[in-house]
Amino acid sequence: MLVRFTFEAYNLANGVWGHRMKSTRRVYPFVLFLFTACALAQRMGGGGTRGTIDPTSGMPDPSRGISTANPRMGAFISGKVTLDDGSELTEAAAIETICHGQRHVVAYTDRRGGFTFQLGDSNSGNGDLSDASSSITTHSGLQPSGNWQDCEVQAILAGFTSDLVELSSRMVALENSDLGRLVLHRLEHVDGTSISVTSMLAPSAAKKALEKGREAERKGKWDQAQQFLEKAVEIYPKYAVAWSELGSVQVHNNDRAAAKHSFEQSASADPKYVNPYEGLARLAFEASQWNDVVQATNNLLTLNPVNFPDAYFYNGVANLHLHNPDAAEKSVRQGLRVDDQHQIPKMEYLLGMILLQKQDYPGATEHMTEYLHLVKDPADIAEANKELTEIARLSASPSSAKVTDKK
Repeated sequence: MLVRFTFEAYNLANGVWGHRMKSTRRVYPFVLFLFTACALAQRMGGGGTRGTIDPTSGMPDPSRGISTANPRMGAFISGKVTLDDGSELTEAAAIETICHGQRHVVAYTDRRGGFTFQLGDSNSGNGDLSDASSSITTHSGLQPSGNWQDCEVQAILAGFTSDLVELSSRMVALENSDLGRLVLHRLEHVDGTSISVTSMLAPSAAKKALEKGREAERKGKWDQAQQFLEKAVEIYPKYAVAWSELGSVQVHNNDRAAAKHSFEQSASADPKYVNPYEGLARLAFEASQWNDVVQATNNLLTLNPVNFPDAYFYNGVANLHLHNPDAAEKSVRQGLRVDDQHQIPKMEYLLGMILLQKQDYPGATEHMTEYLHLVKDPADIAEANKELTEIARLSASPSSAKVTDKK
């Protein structure tokens, strides 16, 4: 579950850009930083973007599934995600289709690794939120008559890479099919994952309490979920996954202080379990606690530099607030290399603004133009064009310094 961010958390104009070139005499409206892209995720392969939209926060909620009750849809595809070393899958993995270069997260595994999704018409809607207790199903976005033979399926979980399964190798027609196992392999040179070693040592009573807590989450019974999760960590104080889950529920229940404590306990129980660092970073970002944002994101990115492009974004914003533009630029550039699918287009905007502050007008133009190519919202387009006009005006000034954008 992701923390909902308000405009106040993104009020960078006074804190960051107030010290920029006095000649402009203007404040940049960083309401554009209202961050919806981190639902990507964790892609994003990571612990950041999972589930459907939580009606309370407006952000993705991993505890809620999507029902697929439309009989006009296509075939159901099922399978199971496993780890190559046989370890327990303590977090839900995302299931992603790759069709003609287009990627779509179509499902999330249950706690035993099982998943189901449906090939079908994306125009038919996503269905109603349900309290699915096993695999979470959604639509692939493919038309039933589409060329699904050219599609691949993979699992996504922070710290791991997945086998790719070609649909054509497992399906002879558009009919219900079992893909078998999608195996996750540990990434080399990545110390942090979304799997906690402490889960294997948890007593059965603590595991049962965790599952009951997650089931209560799926049903929207947040107070009950918190009680079960509190019981889980009481039984087993080193239960890193349960502490992190408890922190997420406490965020939903608007108890930020308790959530911070729970995330800290999770990180202490298993320092290589990445999820609590992301929770701490989001809490600190929401509270404009920029030193804490830098610390949490540095911890996260040291453990796992490949699965959390949103952490580079947070780190860049925080370093700007702390008047460290070089550190901000370094972080955002690395984030752009990691975010090869452009899930966070506002990183291009942020880098453009950093380079504008440094009077690197060619570089600022390049990245603001790239941002303009990525966004579709009229307000974002208008703001990018406004900034490009300002960059052009400043670069034409006789006193402007010409700086080359470092690649």
